[in-house]
Amino acid sequence: MSLTASSPADLAGALARQTLTVGAEEEFLLLDPGTWRNVPVADDARARLPDPARQQTRVEFRRSMMEMVTPVCTSLSELRGRLTANRAAAALAAQSVGARLVAVAATPVAEPDLTVEDTPRFRAISRHYGPIAHDPALCGCHVHVGVPDREVAVQVCNHLRPWLPVVQALTANSPFHAGADTGHASWRSIQLDRWPSLGPAPYLTSVAHYERTVAELVGSGVMLDESMVLWWVRPSRRYPTVEVRVGDVCPTAGDTVLVAGLVRGLVATVLDDIAAGRPAVSPPEHLLRAAHWNAAHQGLGGTLMDLCGRRAVPAWDLVDLLADITGPALRRHGDDGVVAKELARLREEGTGADRQRVAGDVPGAMRLLADLTTH
Repeated sequence: MSLTASSPADLAGALARQTLTVGAEEEFLLLDPGTWRNVPVADDARARLPDPARQQTRVEFRRSMMEMVTPVCTSLSELRGRLTANRAAAALAAQSVGARLVAVAATPVAEPDLTVEDTPRFRAISRHYGPIAHDPALCGCHVHVGVPDREVAVQVCNHLRPWLPVVQALTANSPFHAGADTGHASWRSIQLDRWPSLGPAPYLTSVAHYERTVAELVGSGVMLDESMVLWWVRPSRRYPTVEVRVGDVCPTAGDTVLVAGLVRGLVATVLDDIAAGRPAVSPPEHLLRAAHWNAAHQGLGGTLMDLCGRRAVPAWDLVDLLADITGPALRRHGDDGVVAKELARLREEGTGADRQRVAGDVPGAMRLLADLTTH
């Protein structure tokens, strides 16, 4: 990508006129198909992946987790194909070592083996954070959208913050914990509140402000190092992207495609805002955190906080508003049809949490999710 503009606003405008790249990282649990407890067979399962899929996997924190990542994609149809191939390969590898690959965001029953993968970084995290690092495993879906200029990426993150509780509610897929319904749509989100370096990103005025904030947090001991910038949205440390990390892993590839399409549409929309000099809405910290807690609690089954209007509204009204606001960007990328179709399906079937609860109990929900994971 060649950008010759000089100011962040000009760079944002140039980016907004291009096709933004998109990719996704998905984390899955490896579960025993008899007890639905977590099983620590990730190393063995990764070894069984065919060579192409092995290039798309990463070692995760817990030995009961598999992470699969897509290459950089330019269309949602390409992304869907990559997600489907990753899931199919990982499911076969899991089956070959006696486990089921399940797209569920929180440990549903128990994790007997609470050790972490034996890498220097993971050992350091384990020592620094203690018991928090040994909570049962959690699985997220991270969407990357290409924003190669870090100054612009920081501004994009500011503009995305009010909309991330909606993305969180759309992806809610972890109602069960310790074999029972928690009453929350996303237990993963509630459990992650124990980590001091996770949660809403602060409002940051520049890359220099970002770097100064991270340095202060590392110095305070809250962050072990710069790798622990785990906010719900951040400029990626590894890629030239903005990374949205708020979502639970989605039950199906189609659900992930929907979230990726909406996130890319939202990034393209706020790039237009940045180019036009429109400031980001900056809700107060207490209201932003409250909106995220409520999204994790209710999913799409109640109200969500409209952080721009500072009022609670029916959840689907806010989803529809998000679709309307991103409409021009969705059409520009050719994503409007796919997003509309997947939203209609989600409205009919419900979130992952809704689908699990309809299944009745944990064994029924896990059997359903194991089957849906490769759909």
